[in-house]
Formats: sequence, structure tokens, C-alpha cells
Amino acid sequence: MDWKQAWTTTATTTNTALDALAPMCAPFAARWDREAERRTQLRTPENLKALMAAQREHNSARSTAAMARNQRSAARKASSNPLSANRRAARTADKAARQHHSQARAVMKVARKNYPATLAARCVQTHAAHAVPGGLATWLMSEATNALTLWPASVSAGLIGLNAAGLWLGRRQPSMRLDDGMTAEERRLASRLDPSFWVQNADARGLSGTVPTPAKLTPAGLISHVRLDGRWTPKTFRAKADEIRALLGARSDLRMEITSGSHGDRATITLRTRSAADGIDLSGWKPGEPWGVDTITGEPIMVPLGRRMLIAGTSGSGKSWSTRALLAEASEASDHRLVVIDPKRVEAINWEHRARTAIAIEDVLDVTDELVIEMHERLALVPRGRDTIEISQERPRITVFVDEGAEVITMARKKRAKGSDGEPGDPDWSQIMENLGTLARMARAAEIILIWATQKPTMDAKGGIDPQISAQITYRAALALSTSGESRVVFGEDATEKGWHAHELPMPGVAMLRSGPKAKPHPINTRAFSPADVIALPERPIWKRGTSRTAVSPLHLVKEDTSPAAAGAETNRARVLRAVHEGARTLRDITDRTGINKGSVSREVKTLMTSGALRKSDDGMVLPGQEAA
Repeated sequence: MDWKQAWTTTATTTNTALDALAPMCAPFAARWDREAERRTQLRTPENLKALMAAQREHNSARSTAAMARNQRSAARKASSNPLSANRRAARTADKAARQHHSQARAVMKVARKNYPATLAARCVQTHAAHAVPGGLATWLMSEATNALTLWPASVSAGLIGLNAAGLWLGRRQPSMRLDDGMTAEERRLASRLDPSFWVQNADARGLSGTVPTPAKLTPAGLISHVRLDGRWTPKTFRAKADEIRALLGARSDLRMEITSGSHGDRATITLRTRSAADGIDLSGWKPGEPWGVDTITGEPIMVPLGRRMLIAGTSGSGKSWSTRALLAEASEASDHRLVVIDPKRVEAINWEHRARTAIAIEDVLDVTDELVIEMHERLALVPRGRDTIEISQERPRITVFVDEGAEVITMARKKRAKGSDGEPGDPDWSQIMENLGTLARMARAAEIILIWATQKPTMDAKGGIDPQISAQITYRAALALSTSGESRVVFGEDATEKGWHAHELPMPGVAMLRSGPKAKPHPINTRAFSPADVIALPERPIWKRGTSRTAVSPLHLVKEDTSPAAAGAETNRARVLRAVHEGARTLRDITDRTGINKGSVSREVKTLMTSGALRKSDDGMVLPGQEAA
């Protein structure tokens, strides 16, 4: 049985080699067949009659031109006078005959083009032009040296054989060995990516000059590498995506990626008929679990804590569900705390049991003010030789999650109400974005980390990304976006060229993550975490600053207050009331004594005056309510 195995191995190797050569010869064979078909279609009876008539007219004109030329020569011999009547007449007749001959020759040339010789006949003529001289040269050289000289004839025979082999290989159907695991759709797509099918049908779709390799099945779908001739570049080939989809007969919702290949004249077609993440459960969350799974390689994707991050995704893309696992991780450990800024309120209320939440504009200003103060205190504590402080339960890493960015930017643009006699008016709301910009630029060393989320990743007047904040982001994630322009805002100006096409991602729960220059634009199935899952998480300590800026420990970690008797931080209202009872009479005095920003002081004073706990004297001083008696 050894000889049978050897024969089988040899046959398999030969077929593999022929399959590899077939795509290289397919363009030659396709061009040959197109030319042969063109010549056949032109060889009609009408064109044949036109050619025969043109040949008769050309023969007649040639005879007439020869006769006129002979008569002119005779006239020259008969008379030496160039102005004689006979010579002038002969000269005029010769000129007219030559013009007629030239016109007849041009007409015959056109007629021959319209009724060409068959390509087989032309091939025989061409090969005969070198085979006959080659054979004669072999015979003559062998006679001279009394030895057989083969190289002239062998070269000629080699050219003929090369022509025949190129046609045979180009027309050969590669023996496609499809994996048993292929679906019916994948088999159909693979058959259309076969070089023979592609070359025969590419011209009708405007894709002539491109030849794919047989499709290869991967865990992420079908991949084929395409050779491009001199008329094509990967960019122009990518622009033909609609024609390529039509040629393949692919579903409209099937994700197709066309990227640059290994060389400048190569492109790669990837059909995402399957995902390497199929069968992997990404529901719920447990500490240490990955954020998602790469759909191409199947590798788990981890997003480390302590990275400034941008998360973008249009409505319905699954941005909130995909982000919650990151927030759960950021609030789980004893040396981690979470702050959620959410003007829309919907997401913030889910995290009230384990995060500091800010919904109203006053609360957002308060928490950002406190974070900036906290940042400066921490920066003063960074030891020499270190880039960041060392996190601990006393000084935990604080992750600040902004959702939704566009609403926060709009909030900071709110017009400030001017004050009147004794009324301080609104604080400067633009301080919100100044605070967040400061945190983005300086707070990493203080272990205060900003995560910015938005549905509208643009930088225009109504956009959801601040340019100064965007410049500081190191991790950029996007689920499905609306336009290619939004993809470029998130991933950079080279997004389209490098394949970061987040606007082509399916919805929901599929993202791309660019975490550095070596990151690849692979789709990621992200972990899904519902609001009910968040509410079911255990409570965690909530970050609040202490009551004194000069306190030794700048943090006061308590559970969120649920009753007046709860031990922990004194409320801003109580601090304002106590300051007035201790002698503070102006808003500046109250601000200096409490360390609270002036906007919050103004708000609390208004509330206390409404309740009667405070009152205002005729000269504008703030007094305790009992002094009104």
C-alpha cells in the first residue's frame, strides 16, 4: 500500500500546486477568451462582404496606380520639357491614382479590423513566425557541427508550450476543498470567490483586472486576498464595495471588510459570516471578567482600570449596557470609588447605592469643584520618583463617569442669572467644563480618572466631545456610530484608511477599542449588563470630601446618607446654617468659613430663607431666623 499512499500524496501535492498557479494564469486566459469572443462576433457575413468589396477596390486602385506610374515614366522619357502637355497630364493622373490607392488601402484596413482573423489562426501565424526559423536554424547548425543542436527549436517549442499551458491553467477549475463546517451560505460565497468564476463575471461589474485567491475559512468568516493590476489601488477597490457585494451575491446585512493587503497591489476581502465569540456567554458580570471577546481571534479583551477613556455609540447601540461592566469594576475594590455625572438621570439612579451621583446642574458643579480641590491636594502628595500617588482606602482611585457628554457641555453653556440687591445670582456654570478639562489634563497623577461617554461624538457646537478633553484620552471605544466622520473623531483622522469603521458595526453590543498604535480594528462582542444587574450589586462606600480643606485626611468615606441620624458627613445646608450662627453675615464670610463654593452657598441660603431658618436684614446681612423676633 506504500505506493498507493505515495501516489495519493503526489497527486495531492500536484493539485495544490496547480491550484496555486491557476489564479496567476486566470487573467491571461480570461483576456484570451474575451479577445477570441470579440473576433468571433465580428466575423459576420456582412463584414465579410464589406472586406471582399474593399479588397476588390484596393486591387483595382493598386493596378490603376501602377498603370499611371508607368505612363508618367513613359512621358518623361518622351519629352525633356517638364511643362509639356503630355507630362502635365501624366503627372496629374499619377497623383489622382495614388490618392485613390491610399483611400482604398485605408478602407481595406478598416474592413479587416471589422472582419479579423480568428485568434487561433493569428496564434498559428505568430508561432510559425518563430518556429520555422527556429527549426531551420537547428538543422543548419547541426549540419555544420555534425551534432544535433536543439536550442533554437527547443526555445520555439517552449514558447508554444508556455502559451498552451497558460491557457489550460487559466481555464482550470481549482479543486476547492471546503471544510465540512461550512454553511450553505459560506459555500456559495466561496464558490463565487473562486478565481474562474470571478474573472468570467468581473468585467460586467467593472472589476476587470482583479483576481481573488480561493476563499479561506477562519473562525471569523471567509477571507480572500485579491491581486490588483495597474489600474487599481486598495482604495479604489474599496470604493467598489457595492459592485463586489453584487458580484458575490452577499446579503445586504452581511458585514464585508475590504482592507489593504500585504503589498501595494493587494487587497483583502473579509466576509464576517461567523464570529470567534459565538457560544461565549457575556451576560452579567463578575470581578475580573473581560469587557468583551474579540470576534476575529476569540481573545478576551480586558480594559485596565486607571485609563482615561472615551466611549461613543449612537442610540440603540448598547453603549450603556456595555459600559456598566467597566463601572462595576471601577467601584468594586476597597481602594476604588465611582462618581457618576448624568444630567439625564436614567443611568445615575442605578448606581446610587455604590457611587456618588450628580444629576442637577448645582450638584454637577459641586462635585467637579470638589474633585479639582481633591486633585490639587493629591498632587502635592505625589512622592519624588513616582508618576502617580499610591492608591489606598484613604485615598482611593476615583473614576469619574460622564454620561452624556453632550448634555454636560450644554449644561455648562447655561446663561448665568444675574444677582440683585442682596441676591448673589447664579454661579458661573462654565466652571463645570473648566473643571472637567482640568481633571482630564492633570488628574491622572492624582488617580482621578475620567471616562467620557456620548451618543454624538462630534466637536461642533452641538457635539458631545470637548476638544481639550478628547486630546487627553488614551483608550477610545466606539459601538455603532452614524457616520464615517464620527468614526474619525473617535479613532483619529486615519480611521477610514486603517479600517476603524465603527459606522459599519452591527447593533447592539458590538464595539471597537483602540488602545494604542498596535491595536487592530477588530469587532468586539461586549459584556451585557442590565439595570437590574446593577441594582443587584452590593453596596460600596461612596466618596465625599471632608468638611475642612485643611484636614489631614482629605477624604471622608461614608455610606450614602439615608437618614438624618446617619453618621458621616455634615450636609452643606447644615454647614451654612452653623456658619451663620457662628457670626458669618455675608456670602463671602460663609464661603470662607465652610469651604463650599459660592454657587452652592447661594443656593443653600435661598433654601434656608424660604424655610425661615435664615433671614436678611435691611442692610443685606444674613441673620439667623430667630433674630427676626
